[in-house]
Amino acid sequence: MAITDMFSDFLQNLKVDNAEQISNRYDEITGSLNKKFRDTESKQANSLQVGSYGRWTAIKGISDLDMLYIMPKGKWDDYKNGKQYQLLSDVREAIKARYPKTDVCVDRLVVTVIYTNFHVEVQPVFEQDDGSFKYPDSYNGGSWKITKPREEIAAMTEFSRDKNNNLRNLCRMARAWKNKHGVGMGGLLIDTLAHNFLKSTDYYDDKSFLYYDWMSRDFFKYLSDLPKQDRFAALGSGQHVKVKKQFQRKAEKAYKLCLKAIDAGESSHDKWKKVYGRPFPAAANATKAATEAFESYSTWLNTEQFIEDRYPVDIRYPLALECEVSQNGYRVNILTRMLAQKIPLLANKKLLFTISEIQVPDPYQIKWKVLNRGAEAQRKDCIRGQILDDGGYNRRNESTSFKGEHVVECYAIKNGIVVAKDRIHVPIQ
Repeated sequence: MAITDMFSDFLQNLKVDNAEQISNRYDEITGSLNKKFRDTESKQANSLQVGSYGRWTAIKGISDLDMLYIMPKGKWDDYKNGKQYQLLSDVREAIKARYPKTDVCVDRLVVTVIYTNFHVEVQPVFEQDDGSFKYPDSYNGGSWKITKPREEIAAMTEFSRDKNNNLRNLCRMARAWKNKHGVGMGGLLIDTLAHNFLKSTDYYDDKSFLYYDWMSRDFFKYLSDLPKQDRFAALGSGQHVKVKKQFQRKAEKAYKLCLKAIDAGESSHDKWKKVYGRPFPAAANATKAATEAFESYSTWLNTEQFIEDRYPVDIRYPLALECEVSQNGYRVNILTRMLAQKIPLLANKKLLFTISEIQVPDPYQIKWKVLNRGAEAQRKDCIRGQILDDGGYNRRNESTSFKGEHVVECYAIKNGIVVAKDRIHVPIQ
């Protein structure tokens, strides 16, 4: 398959597949708020779709949707003096009154409406003369802050047009990468960095899918070379976008994977999958051929499960794993340190996998996956790979039973969506 076809199919696989359902939910929420605050039945007026969905950079599986509800100007006096939480509560009650069976809760800045496979964060705002919006922050007695989503949407639209729509496509591809590798980046940060990259070069202004392999390579190189900082200025609005966790190391890994994929040319499907995950298309007939070969010659059961088949994946928070290696009579060592120092991991060791960092707000659920690889695992018919519940305390005990390039993955699931993940490679010699 040619490079053009690979990336064309890849972008097709990333398209949001429940747009009608999402639009219906936006309409329902808008209608309930118009009824409460304006006594009208309109389901479109006075609301604005913002965030990734509003900028048209969302991908299949998006779970975190955002909307602004523009309050009547005449209501300002009711809430302006320390009534930020009251405004959020009134918004919640309006939605709850119309949809009593829907889970609706007040957060610090928004009202969150939780549906089965996504949630909508509703932010009531007062429009200002310059087109910006004041929104309530209910923390510590309350305050009013400014947001400028229209400027961000306009910048995305104009710049995408000037760049042959490559900006929006790059934003979508970057989302697939962060979901594959557990990169805890918000959508506005991804869009801002993709914008900054394409602004730094005119090479891709008129390029097509044929050059998306090079664009991927150059984008991840650009990310890996960025200085570490805790915020960036958002495209269009210039407002601060927070960096939840530094991304340069994982971007450098993606850059190196891109180099290998480019070297492989038109036989690079599996290598691009290592960059972008399962949405990247497989080679024609590759899956069927692999299945037939496996059924003909294998003496082991393929028991591997995939988290994407059980939950939507929309990575938004950092999660990091660590592994302690121990054996009776020896001091405890750390796996990442051993690998960095090229100390071999031998059999008959005890492994304790723990979550060393997690920024997912409570409550959430933890699940694990332990996948054994290699000839010995296949010979013993023990590749495992099932999705497992956490036994408590965010940890998992394993042992080095036999040789192979094994993998342990951990997932944080909130409201039925995988919002954080990490993996550790366990090479047993």
